[in-house]
Amino acid sequence: MSAETVTLPVAGMTCGGCARSVEKKLTATPGVASASVDLEGGKATVQYDPSRTEVARLVEAIEQLGFEVPAPPK
Repeated sequence: MSAETVTLPVAGMTCGGCARSVEKKLTATPGVASASVDLEGGKATVQYDPSRTEVARLVEAIEQLGFEVPAPPK
């Protein structure tokens, strides 16, 4: 597996529960090896396999929870 890492800005998280929800959702996404969410920094760092998923899918997973990903990387 050729893993890549991307850091996504996440807007709207207000508590540790929010951060855990985002982390859990990202980790459950096929192709994601690991996800770490920084509540204070408002970002999620995700290690993923680009042959199994793409950044747009990660953004979609976060948005399904009701959070925003302002200016996601392409």
